[in-house]
Parts: sequence; C-alpha cells; structure tokens
Amino acid sequence: MNITTQAIQFKADKKLIDFVQRRADKLEQFFDRFISGECYLRLENVEDEANKVTEFKLNIPGGQLFAKGQAKSFEEATDLAVESVRRQINKYKTKNKTKISNHKEALVEAVQAVGL
Repeated sequence: MNITTQAIQFKADKKLIDFVQRRADKLEQFFDRFISGECYLRLENVEDEANKVTEFKLNIPGGQLFAKGQAKSFEEATDLAVESVRRQINKYKTKNKTKISNHKEALVEAVQAVGL
C-alpha cells in the first residue's frame, strides 16, 4: 500500500518516512483492499515529552479508518496508531462477515420456503 506521508511544520527525514511506510505495509497482512492512505506527522505544543503525534487516515471500500498515536517518539506513536488501525480492521472484517452470513441464511430459508 502506498501511503502519502506529510510532516506538518517540520522536515521529516527519509528514515522516518521509510519506517512509517514499512509499518503501513504490514497492515496489508490483515486487509488487502485499501484504496488509499495518508499519514500525518506533527509536533504538539505541549510541555509533556509525549508531543509526537502520528495520524493515519485509510480509505477502504465502504468507509474510512482513522487512528492517532501520541508518544515520546514518532516511531512509538506510529506503532500505536498502526495497532489501532489493525483492531479497526478486525472489527470491520467481523462486521462484514456477519452481514454476509446473515444474507446467506436468509437466502437458504427463502429457497427452502419455495421448495427448491
């Protein structure tokens, strides 16, 4: 999956952008129908050390996934956001499997009612 990475109000080095891309590529193990993806890296104006924020916005068929991670480093924040997206993917897949299963059951019942 190709992710568009944007660093807001600072210049991100190539290693950080490659790290984000590698982590996003791992999401394809769980779901392979991503339409597009964006990643935003920014620094929060807070006095806390955990001022690095990574946000993912991923477009999938029928919806959009969004996750945000905040930590002391962009690597940690990226890992938190990717884990959140992974959980959302599992929920999305479970929800769609349930819908498909319910449709199949209704179809079987309709066929039995007709007597085919």
